[in-house]
Amino acid sequence: MLKLFQWCKKILFKLLASVIFYTTIPLPYIKDLEFHEVAYFAPFVGLVIGGILGLLDVGVNYLGMPLLTRSALIVAVWMGITGGLHLDGAMDTADGLAVGNPERRLEVMADSATGAFGAMVAIALILLKTTALVDITDNRWLMLMAACGWGRWGQQLAILRYPYLKPTGKGALHKQAIRSYQDLLPGLLLMLAVSGLVWLLDGHRLVIPVVMAIAGSAIATFTAAWFNHKLGGHTGDTYGAVVEWTEALFLCVLTTI
Repeated sequence: MLKLFQWCKKILFKLLASVIFYTTIPLPYIKDLEFHEVAYFAPFVGLVIGGILGLLDVGVNYLGMPLLTRSALIVAVWMGITGGLHLDGAMDTADGLAVGNPERRLEVMADSATGAFGAMVAIALILLKTTALVDITDNRWLMLMAACGWGRWGQQLAILRYPYLKPTGKGALHKQAIRSYQDLLPGLLLMLAVSGLVWLLDGHRLVIPVVMAIAGSAIATFTAAWFNHKLGGHTGDTYGAVVEWTEALFLCVLTTI
């Protein structure tokens, strides 16, 4: 019993460390938290973020807020919960890819100043998420959870499959957490279960969970592979870009069903 308690406590502390690392959710100070395995719990953190957004969406809908305004509010809070961590990475990645000389791309990405291409990508991502949410009217809370979860599973995939291009940096520690395809399995099963909730809510709509599972895994795989193709590997910025683009494109696909 004592060993089980210690194991549960260890897992809980790792989950809390992941929430602290990836979000701005206020949590009490906990001594000696370890952050080298935070990426392992990234999809779970995504579900937490999506769940908070879903609760907010249900609440403001109950108050009578119009759909467009509600969707814009959700996206704004979405950025606030993550502290703009992934969006900043997507912007830096866009600035780097805009450079014609491949050897200078990492240097440009490391620059804290935002360029024109980074600003355009930020605008595009915000618009895609907002307009997609306007077109999604059923089970929005579940779709938000799925988008956030698949985005972070894509990050895990990028960490495992592709080389890290910098000797140091926040993204370097993630390699310690995701070392084999077995480390991807818990997150994948979790996301498949989330997709299956749609079928439990409405057994007559089997096509939706199937499309969610296929689209989520395919988009996550494609975005991770695309950034690797363009840069020859990944950095912490591209990990964020994978999250953002997977979330946005996944929501866009959902509007078709």
